[in-house]
Amino acid sequence: MSNSTAAKRYAIALFELAQQKNELRSVEEDLRELKIVWNTNKELNTLFSSPKLSLDKKKELIRQIFTNANPIVINTLLVLIDKKRLGEVGNIINEFMTLSNEAQGVSDAKVYSTRALTEEERTNISTAFAKNVGKHSLRIENIVDPSIIGGIRIQIGNRIYDNSLSTKLDRLKRNLIG
Repeated sequence: MSNSTAAKRYAIALFELAQQKNELRSVEEDLRELKIVWNTNKELNTLFSSPKLSLDKKKELIRQIFTNANPIVINTLLVLIDKKRLGEVGNIINEFMTLSNEAQGVSDAKVYSTRALTEEERTNISTAFAKNVGKHSLRIENIVDPSIIGGIRIQIGNRIYDNSLSTKLDRLKRNLIG
């Protein structure tokens, strides 16, 4: 079984359990937090991948670190420790988010702008662009990037909608030179 296949199977089981318990949103929120912690804290990854640390100690640490997390998430982490698949956490979360987004008719989008977007601007962008990708709404991650000079750049999956001033200036430069 490849890592990708294992991640999908764990994600499907986690998703179905969260749906059965009517805790999809809670589990999703906790998984988003877990992903941030997992991706930004290299010491944590090193600690949990260490063969010197017993499985019981790893489980105890999970319970201490994620005390406020949904029990479904904690139990999933404990199972992953038992199965020696804790390294798959990132892939499992990504697969879970894909399943959750599909079920809710939502897509993740990165919106690059020169300043933080207001809630109204986020709503307008979501309304306008969700239809383009066949979704009801977008979950927007706003990234402030002064290098775009003005306008916005939106990335939804592998689609990019670029209406930034920096891109327009680059096109103008290429047209003038060529």
